[in-house]
Amino acid sequence: MSEQPVATRRRQQESTGQLRRIPSQQRGRERFEKILAVASQLIESHGSDGLKMSEIVEKAGLSFGALYQYFPDKTSIIRTLAERFNEVGRRCVEEELAKVTDAAALQGALANIVDEYYAFFRREPVMRDIWHATHTDKLLQQVDAEDMEFHARAFLAVLIRLWPDRDRKELLAIARLTMQLLAAAVRYAVSLGAEEGAQAIALFKKMQIVDIGRLLQQ
Repeated sequence: MSEQPVATRRRQQESTGQLRRIPSQQRGRERFEKILAVASQLIESHGSDGLKMSEIVEKAGLSFGALYQYFPDKTSIIRTLAERFNEVGRRCVEEELAKVTDAAALQGALANIVDEYYAFFRREPVMRDIWHATHTDKLLQQVDAEDMEFHARAFLAVLIRLWPDRDRKELLAIARLTMQLLAAAVRYAVSLGAEEGAQAIALFKKMQIVDIGRLLQQ
């Protein structure tokens, strides 16, 4: 396993963080999904820092060539998993914000988003590790930045609908800061024990949601 061809080692040293290609044939898709499933298992066991391409090859029963056909490095694998988890989060945010018809409903939607994100990260240890990785790896920070901007823009659309006469730049600043604070609160809460984390989330909802309501009513 350690004796890899020179060409293979050279490919492994590439650090693009990007997929080589997405398979279109069924066999390729099955192999693609198997790689991600094995990577998730290894991350749950050893963390993303301990993820090794050689171990994925061994556990998945693939050759290095088959692995590198899709993923040039482990960053590209972590990025793919992060983007998949982000899609789940985006659907959650979209569904909650779609229910908002007034300021009171906005408070409820934000509270639900906080609760659902916290519950999601509690039950998905792999995502907790990957979320941490996106904040420590420069190549993965773009993924997090794009996701945060998506949430901010979705929230901005609601703020504009509720307060159409307010300055758009002001509302965008509020939307971006709100989503950043929400993410930071959830990240902090999941680093605590279950009971203490739940208390932190409850406190954040009381503080943040009330402050937003008062700010936008001025």
